[in-house]
Amino acid sequence: MLFGFIGTAEGYYEYATRECLYSTSDYSDMVLLASFSFNKVVDVQFNSTVGEFVGYTEEGVTYAKNFNKNQAFLQQLKADVDAFCKHNAQIRDSAIRNKAVKPKIKLRSVKQAEGRRPAMLMCSAYHFYPEKISVYWLRDGKVVTTDVTSTMELANGDWYYQIHSELEYSPRSGEKISCVVEHASSTQPMIYDWDPSMSESERNKFAIGASGLVLGIIIAAAGLIYYKKKSAGRILVPN
Repeated sequence: MLFGFIGTAEGYYEYATRECLYSTSDYSDMVLLASFSFNKVVDVQFNSTVGEFVGYTEEGVTYAKNFNKNQAFLQQLKADVDAFCKHNAQIRDSAIRNKAVKPKIKLRSVKQAEGRRPAMLMCSAYHFYPEKISVYWLRDGKVVTTDVTSTMELANGDWYYQIHSELEYSPRSGEKISCVVEHASSTQPMIYDWDPSMSESERNKFAIGASGLVLGIIIAAAGLIYYKKKSAGRILVPN
């Protein structure tokens, strides 16, 4: 969510913005960014995770020093994480959730482990709305923070979105790997467990083999029926 105001003077723009950034449905990772900019350059910014202002230009450093002396101002901004950001996020999300479309999830293996080469899983979310979504991995119940590559939310052009996340890993016996998706369409995280008992290539081979077996049985049965019909119409004459 982004809120702000703009002022102009002799063709130059001076503006302040408040951004509320979050990705979890319980707003536990909510961050407030309050920025003051001039002519598209951020001079000074307050980050609620830092708890004070930081200057990014020569003027901004001076502004930051003055702002940080005002403890009442800093405390008000910290309180705005709940009073401003979370409050407005709840209103916005409650309005959107009734119109949200739950994503369709596909979890598959895209590369098998070979020697020292790691395996790779892909978790894809399709056909969801609204755009904001969080996709991450669990390994034995712990969030994976390395060897993960994810795309941004990609627009389909029909109001819906898709996103893809890849995990490289070295398989361990008995481990549990899950893809977790958090979206406005669900009040709870959606968890999809990977079943390593049969890889996708092995499932494809099994399906092809099973199809071949069924086809062979059908051909054999047809041949047997044909043979019996021919034998029923034949008269045996002794030599």
